[in-house]
Amino acid sequence: MTRRALAALLAAVAAVLGLGVASAATPALAAEPFGATVLIGTGGLTWTDVSEEDTPNLWTLLRDGSSAAMSIRSVETNTCPVDGWLGVSAGGRAAAPRPGTGPVKERPCAPIDEPTGGVVPQWQTYVDAAASRKFDARLGMLGEAAALSDVCVKPVGPGAAIAASKADGTVDRYSPWSDETLLVDLNTCPLTIVDVGSVRDPDDIAAAETAPGASREDQIAEVDERIGAVIEAAPGGADIIVASLSDAGQTERLRLVVARGPSGFGPGRLDAQSTRQPGLVQAQDIPVTVMAVTGIDVPTGLGGTRMTSDPAPDNSERRARERLQKLVDYDLASHEVHSLVPPFFNTFAYGQLVIYLLVLLVWKGKIGGPDTRRRVLGVVRIVAVAAASVPASTFLANLVPWWRFPVPMLSIVAAVGVFVALIAFAALRGPWGRAALGPLAFVAAVTMAVLAGDVMTGSRLQQSSLMGLQPVVAGRFYGMGNVTFALFATASILLATAVSSFLVKAGRTRVAAGVVVALAVATVVIDGAPFWGADGGGPPAYIPGIAYLVLSILGLRMTWQRVALIGLGSVGLFFAVAFLDWLRSPDDRSHLGRFIQSIIEGDALDIVVRKGQQNWSILLGNAPLTLLVPAALLFVIYVLARPTSWGSRGLGKAAEKAPTLRAGLIALVITLTIGFLINDSGTAIPAVGATVAVPLIVSVVVRTLQDELRGAATTRRARRS
Repeated sequence: MTRRALAALLAAVAAVLGLGVASAATPALAAEPFGATVLIGTGGLTWTDVSEEDTPNLWTLLRDGSSAAMSIRSVETNTCPVDGWLGVSAGGRAAAPRPGTGPVKERPCAPIDEPTGGVVPQWQTYVDAAASRKFDARLGMLGEAAALSDVCVKPVGPGAAIAASKADGTVDRYSPWSDETLLVDLNTCPLTIVDVGSVRDPDDIAAAETAPGASREDQIAEVDERIGAVIEAAPGGADIIVASLSDAGQTERLRLVVARGPSGFGPGRLDAQSTRQPGLVQAQDIPVTVMAVTGIDVPTGLGGTRMTSDPAPDNSERRARERLQKLVDYDLASHEVHSLVPPFFNTFAYGQLVIYLLVLLVWKGKIGGPDTRRRVLGVVRIVAVAAASVPASTFLANLVPWWRFPVPMLSIVAAVGVFVALIAFAALRGPWGRAALGPLAFVAAVTMAVLAGDVMTGSRLQQSSLMGLQPVVAGRFYGMGNVTFALFATASILLATAVSSFLVKAGRTRVAAGVVVALAVATVVIDGAPFWGADGGGPPAYIPGIAYLVLSILGLRMTWQRVALIGLGSVGLFFAVAFLDWLRSPDDRSHLGRFIQSIIEGDALDIVVRKGQQNWSILLGNAPLTLLVPAALLFVIYVLARPTSWGSRGLGKAAEKAPTLRAGLIALVITLTIGFLINDSGTAIPAVGATVAVPLIVSVVVRTLQDELRGAATTRRARRS
């Protein structure tokens, strides 16, 4: 491919993405402010705690209002009550320092003290902590925005004081919680923020934290009773929002939020553009929504968006129960899968290494004689294809409500196993199963189809899946994350390799290059478009690898000039798409557009530094597993792809049947390596890509060795006869 052709390819991709962004842009709807808004803040409550009998006031709000599961992830893995209130104040992620030493999660949550002299205690400590975290948390944002809009705010309770304070920590019109003054408190200002207390689980709090005097059940009942008192004292026609802003202890979970009032919060489901998931919002949406419905001008640069309601036909008890079941499903699925992810990845990664060792031993003649080696290789090929089918199956498993079964570990393993069996059987027994690259192409195509279909229809299967998005982590709620990108890009390059090998072998070199370019454009559009994958770091990593494959197919050498052209084009594509996304309204932007906004506001460097720190901490915190699989990938490709390597016989024979196999493997290494270097938490990209690539490479090599052994056996029989 010439320099002009490469430039045209990049321009075409940018044009497609640009048209898509333009068509997806929608004008922002202005919020009609109403007379009064009441934000009731609590903590430690999930939708599994809500029932008609035990929490009658929350049940009434669920029935008559709009509800959602809420991700409350702040700075640390678990969120303390003070962290939740600081997040409301800042409209972003913020947290207070925790006393003690050791892992932060195991330290006690700092208590929330009443204001003294009109100032929030420890305010400067909170400000310093926020500055050190580089999350651009502007403490006092809500209070300052209300003052600029000339809107009076009445805080009731110590947590509410934090939320309502100004940038200097001062708070006006504060009242402690009191049943006797509640009616007056709720009718003082257009916006009232009430702290009704947080539920703390005595069995889950840090060892150094003072245990509450009441059981978890009794605390829930007390919080529900206080919520009822606030609703009764609130002005008629007020918008009431109840949000559980923190965890009950060390265990992180999705929490609850429900809204009722004339600003469109009738019976139904709460949605937010920040997550793009029906019935799932994040804590950063709370202050934005409160300001929008109260008539406060919302500052730019906030991570949340206004919550809206998808109305239900009525407020019947039956429909309320149905909504509650869906909300409980959100909570249970995210909670159960979160604890299953580490053992899954460990078992899956180390299990594959055992397979590769078995292949090596068979290859070197350490296991089985000449008569049994073919059978052993046959088993290894089946296992390898099945292993490569696991990633796609982890997404398809979410078609089954596995979290509702008594033993979630068994149910999700069974669900994944069924889809693995179906994909592997079709890959090996279909008409393509006899070709060396046939199963590779089939599994890669299925993986691409599953991920592309999911992303283009809203990323539903990714939510709370073993290799997908974790709502409780709140790193990403839609599109292509690092794990999904690694799987998608790996599958795309492997499929391009298989198809191009078939065409090149048939003498249709230019057609092969054209097919690969078409597949690459589709991959980049699906991965990078803000309304689908919204992946800023994916295309710049993918394009150099696929460009190398195209150049290799055409017999063109990779010069420094072409490398520079590809690199500049990839970077230019990223900023072009990000800029087009930035042109949309703030509520419609993905993180690509928000990154451009951060450049304008001068906060981009903090984002880059924070993401670099995340990458480094992941690398150090999980070094054995994180480094083991990519090391295995590089070792296998390096050893097998070299013509003089002691282990190159199998892959060398396969390369004779698949002319672009070696170039495809090098393209894959280029993509995974760049992805590792430029993405936050990028250490996962080579490891995850290897989970698909290495077993499929092994299946190709094993098939070649089987053919070689079969040919040798035929020759021996011919000589005997």
